[in-house]
Amino acid sequence: MPFKWVVVILTIVQLTHSISSPNAIGSDLTILISNDILGPQSPSADSGVILLSPRSQVSADSACKVLGETLWAPELQTASIQSNLDYLTFEGKYSADQQYWIASNATAIRAIDGKGHISDYTTFSPGLRLPALCTQSAPFSNISVQDDSQRWQVTVHSNNEYITGFRDRLSFRFLGVRYAPQPKRFTYSTPYTGTGGNVSATSYGSQCIQAGSGSDGSEDCLFLNIWTPYLPAHGRGGENLRPVMLWIHGGGFTSGTANDPTFDGANLASRGDVVLVAMNYRLSTLGFLALDDGVTNGNYGLADQINALEWVRTNIKDFGGDPDRITIFGQSAGAASVRAILASPKARGKYKAAIPMSNLGGGGYGTTYSSWLTIDEGMSTAGKQILEATNCSSAASTVDCLRALPASILQTLSTVARYLVMDGTYLTSLGLDLTKAQDSLSDVHLLQGMMRDDGGAISSYIQTANVSQAIASNALLSGFNTSVVTESGLFPVPEGSNATLNVFNVTARVATDSLFRCIEQAAAYAGELNNVFAPNSYFYEFTRSYQTINWSPNAPVCEAPKTPTHPNGDPEQEYFKCHSGELYYVFGNILRMGYPLRDENDLPFEQFILDSWTSFARSYNPNPDKGLLKARGYNYTSLQLEIAGQWAPISKSDIVRFPMRQLQWPSKQAAFRDVDQCAALGWPLDLYVT
Repeated sequence: MPFKWVVVILTIVQLTHSISSPNAIGSDLTILISNDILGPQSPSADSGVILLSPRSQVSADSACKVLGETLWAPELQTASIQSNLDYLTFEGKYSADQQYWIASNATAIRAIDGKGHISDYTTFSPGLRLPALCTQSAPFSNISVQDDSQRWQVTVHSNNEYITGFRDRLSFRFLGVRYAPQPKRFTYSTPYTGTGGNVSATSYGSQCIQAGSGSDGSEDCLFLNIWTPYLPAHGRGGENLRPVMLWIHGGGFTSGTANDPTFDGANLASRGDVVLVAMNYRLSTLGFLALDDGVTNGNYGLADQINALEWVRTNIKDFGGDPDRITIFGQSAGAASVRAILASPKARGKYKAAIPMSNLGGGGYGTTYSSWLTIDEGMSTAGKQILEATNCSSAASTVDCLRALPASILQTLSTVARYLVMDGTYLTSLGLDLTKAQDSLSDVHLLQGMMRDDGGAISSYIQTANVSQAIASNALLSGFNTSVVTESGLFPVPEGSNATLNVFNVTARVATDSLFRCIEQAAAYAGELNNVFAPNSYFYEFTRSYQTINWSPNAPVCEAPKTPTHPNGDPEQEYFKCHSGELYYVFGNILRMGYPLRDENDLPFEQFILDSWTSFARSYNPNPDKGLLKARGYNYTSLQLEIAGQWAPISKSDIVRFPMRQLQWPSKQAAFRDVDQCAALGWPLDLYVT
């Protein structure tokens, strides 16, 4: 006898319910959405659904209500969900003929298959179990507004705690998750294990105290943030676990936080289908002081990073992440941290890939980021001055004297410790050994590179038309032999009406080469020739940028020129592509930050970069799968690959001609830049090749 069902599907009601949990519902939870425009401005902004594990129709309807949602229905007139169905088919978990429960109408129970065809069930077996599609009506969040009310909250059992985060339109968000208890000052952090209670993860934890942080900073700061599109029931996940990207922020080892909205991971998690984790770590003197007392050996901030990595390996499965597919990535001091983790025996085997972005090295200011100090050198460089400034030099215990001082005093001294040191435990060498193959790195996949003009932001703009004077007055270039620049003919002063800008072109180039390019290209060159890393490493140079709004030294040289036709800047004109100019692109957050798209290519380029980075996390290849791009409707990235061709890995057979991808619109393969200049400066391409 036919069933007659009367279901109200078009009336949205506020449901009173307890906080949802994949364990309580007995279902994996997956947010699927066509995240094409990387923001709420998208015409597909309401295309989201939540996928439930196979179950009965009655159970599916009930589970959606627990989530504060209903079963999805075409009558709701949301944007097409076909790309979500296509992606499920592409993943191979379900076939194109697979049916999914959706909302009933007045006459029948309904299901939709992977091709978008809707079937009516007037009779069916009550035991029929299908995956189900709930609506996804959680609002978008932005840098100033997020709705973490109970309706959107979700609890995960992990690390012996019940951790409650929430979902926005794009991802599940767990903010301020503790990975280590507050350590005693100048000791190494230890793993945190929960006490069995309930913990809120709906707002960021304290950032680590740093100069200028005031009441916003704390020594109790070892928290991490998680953005994920997928939560497995009972932490199982299996083959559905997503790759993990573990972000390490920059800031010269003296500033920065994982709470920076620039690094919000919702777009990476949603569009890239990865789990994004960002961690705080101790900074400045509190994170890196080394003394010659045999106990205070430094590298506390590095140890925090490795502790966070271990927390991720142990617990990320509960948040849908695969502990066997972790990519560590960071920019600036975060890239220097990645390089140190590559060298650290304490981190071996705990990650599968690495993306150091704009790592510093070479000479001047950049030296100590890649060439680490001995403890004695750390003492003479910073420790002695810190002890003298705090009147702790003659104390019976210098470290106890420093522990008794307010943290704010230590972080605001004229000399602070920001140096990685060879402490004998976390770092056992004075640098990453790139001269030979090593078992510990042979299966680590590498993507690395820089901005074309990385030094343009951090090199001082000196008001002079004299190159020698500009270099001598530039603190970042101290100790340089200016004759190499002025007499070699390798660094010509460009012509132009602005004499000081012409000279700045030279000093910015020297700073870029000496602090970034030379050592990065040499590292990539040696990594391939010496078989240091897994086969098929990739190198890039951004020749398009969007300078971070809240950090743009030497403005406006790092910003696209404003014109009558491009009032927000014309990225097709010439300007310096500076340090940090890739961050909005990598995280896909231009619109989320509230900033304008400057031309018609900003969004396609942003999509392409995010797709390339997450493709590398998924497959260790920055070229996204063409089938994936088609299934998800990532048309601009597909177009880029058609026009520019595949991003080629560094190859021994072609290492001189085309080892590098110039990232612009369109992109192209190119030779390493300034090879002769690097050799003249003392950091030749074969620096690490014996």
